[in-house]
Amino acid sequence: MATVELSEVALLDRPDFSSGELPDFTTDAYKDAYSRINAIVIEGEKEAHGNYMAIGTLIPEQAEELEKLGRMELKHMKGFTACGKNLGVQADMPFAKEFFSPLHDNFQKALEKGNLTTCILIQAILIEAFAISAYHVYIRVADPFAKKITEGVVQDEYLHLNYGQEWLKANLQNCKEELINANKINLPIIRSMLDQVAEDASVLHMDKEELMEEFMIAYQDSLMEIGLDNREIARMALSAVV
Repeated sequence: MATVELSEVALLDRPDFSSGELPDFTTDAYKDAYSRINAIVIEGEKEAHGNYMAIGTLIPEQAEELEKLGRMELKHMKGFTACGKNLGVQADMPFAKEFFSPLHDNFQKALEKGNLTTCILIQAILIEAFAISAYHVYIRVADPFAKKITEGVVQDEYLHLNYGQEWLKANLQNCKEELINANKINLPIIRSMLDQVAEDASVLHMDKEELMEEFMIAYQDSLMEIGLDNREIARMALSAVV
C-alpha cells in the first residue's frame, strides 16, 4: 500500500538528527521543552484510562477487558511521571490538558450520543497510533531511564491498538460510514497537535515530519487491518493534509 506523501517542506529544511547524537538532557532548553512533552504523555495516558472506562459503559459485555486496558494506561502514566522526576522536570499539565482538549471534547460528545465507533476510532486507533509512532521516535533519543520506561509502554500500546482494530473489523459492515465521517473530523486534529508541539519535539531531537510519517504509516496499516481497501484508506488519509 502506498503511503500518502505528507511532507510540506524541503528535506533540506528538516533538522538533521541522522548522526544519532543524543540531546543534552541537562540544559535549561531541554528541560523546558521536556516539561511540555512529558506532560503530554502523562495527560495522554490519563485520558486513555478514562476513555477505555467510558467505552466499557457502551459495551458492557466487554467492560472487564476495557477496564484492564485502562489500568495499563494508569501504569504508563505513573511511569512517565517518574521520567520527569528523574530529570528534575515539573510537567506542564495545564498545557497538556489544553493540548488534548479538541480530541477530549470530541470523544465526550460521541460518548454522550452513544457513537461507539467514533469513540473507538479516537482512542483505540488515532490516539494509540499517535502514541506508538511518537514513542518509537522518542526511544532513539531518550535518556536511559525514560528509554527503558518507554520501551515497556509501547509494547502495551500495541495491545490497545489491536483491540480497536479487532472491534472495528468485526463491525465494519455496520460502522463504516460513521468511521469515515469520524476520521474527517478527528484526523486533522492529530496533524494540528503535531504542528503545535513541533518546536519542543525538535529540541528533543524528534523531527515533526518523521513523527507524522510514522503516524500515518501506523494509521494506514491499522485501517488496512480493519478491512478498508486502498482507495478508502487513501481518501481517509487525505483528511490529514486538506
